[in-house]
This record gives sequence, structure tokens and C-alpha cells, in this order.
Amino acid sequence: MKHLNVLIACEESQAECEAFRALGHNAFSCDIQPCRRGGHPEWHIQADVSRYLHGISQFYTSDGRHHNLSRWHLIIAHPPCTYLCKVGSPHRHKDPSLQIEWLGEKWWVNGRRYRLMLAARSFFFECLNADAPFVAVENPLPMALAELPKPSCFIQPFWFGEKYSTKTLYWTKNLPPIMAEKEHPAPKQYVHSSRGKYRSRTFPGVARALARQWGDYVSKQLNINIDNK
Repeated sequence: MKHLNVLIACEESQAECEAFRALGHNAFSCDIQPCRRGGHPEWHIQADVSRYLHGISQFYTSDGRHHNLSRWHLIIAHPPCTYLCKVGSPHRHKDPSLQIEWLGEKWWVNGRRYRLMLAARSFFFECLNADAPFVAVENPLPMALAELPKPSCFIQPFWFGEKYSTKTLYWTKNLPPIMAEKEHPAPKQYVHSSRGKYRSRTFPGVARALARQWGDYVSKQLNINIDNK
């Protein structure tokens, strides 16, 4: 199996990074925040991920070591969902201060949240159009106003042995859907205890499934391409 150069964008928990590392892949997490306490600074890039989405594969990890990779083979991104998800829609919030035209009608929206939504939408597409042959972008159900494309697939944590149900969507480039492996018989609805990193946690079973299924698929595709040259 070909060992992949994998970038997990917007990940400080390193759940997916560690899952790919456990299978022997050359995976790195990247976030403006440091990796979690007890994590692996030698696998973490503390920086704005944008430059790495555009093909840069030279970087320093948090332990001070310099890396110079040939390229990223697979990028999995977790852009912030606060201003993209359905519950964050600017027309649902108080203090409407901006009138926009949408779907042929005029709407009053919270101007600040609308501008933040546009910035989040721009970053979402920056992730989706990342310079790598295989790309996946994760987010929950988006608001209609964001006008994101139709997602490629969705998953549930209980498909992979976790006890919770919480639908997560993926937009992908050149990747197959993630398939259920070992379903939990009695899943419970996951209740988000807070916003931010805990709200967007990656369950260990999900991380392992992504690493196994997409890691294996991309490795096989790259080997086929190499053999055909």
C-alpha cells in the first residue's frame, strides 16, 4: 500500500490525523490553535491552513521540525460551521440591519452575521477546491442562504460502533461515499454540550473508518495511476 501525504485541515483534536498515522500514512493536522494537550506536536502545523490548501507542502510542525513533502495526496477539511449551518442563518437572529435580495424577494438580515456567512462560505469553497487529487470537506446541514452545492454523502457515528446519532455531511472530490461498518444497535441523539470544538468533535470510530476506507481507496488509485505511466 502506498503511504499517503494527508492533510487534516482545521483539526486540533488530531483524531483523524492519529487514525491515518495508525495505518502508516504520513498525516498532519493543521489549525490556528495548538494541538490538544497530550497530542502530537510533531504531527501538527499551527498556522492558517489556506496556504497549504493551495499546494504548499513545505512547513514546520509544532516541535520545530521542517518538512518538505512532494505534495498532498488527500486533504480532509473541517471548516468552521458556526456561520454556515442552518441554525446560524442571519435572518433567524435579532437586529436586522441589512436588506438583501434572495430568491427574487427582499429580506432583512443581521448584517454582521451575513458578512460572516459570506466569509465562511468563501473559505468552504477554498477547502473544496484545494490543490490535491482527493478532497473531502465536512460540515453539518447548511443554511439555504449559503447556497452550497449538494453534498456528496453523509455519515452517522452509530454506523461505526459509536452510540450517538448526529448526521454529518461531506462534499468530496474523487472520493467514494463512506460505508457503514458496525452499527450500534441503539444509538442516542447526540446533544452538543457547547459550541466550537466540542460541537464539531470527531468520534474515534468515524476517524478510523475515514482512514481505512479513504486511505485504502486513494492508495489504490495512486498505485493504478503510477502503474499506468
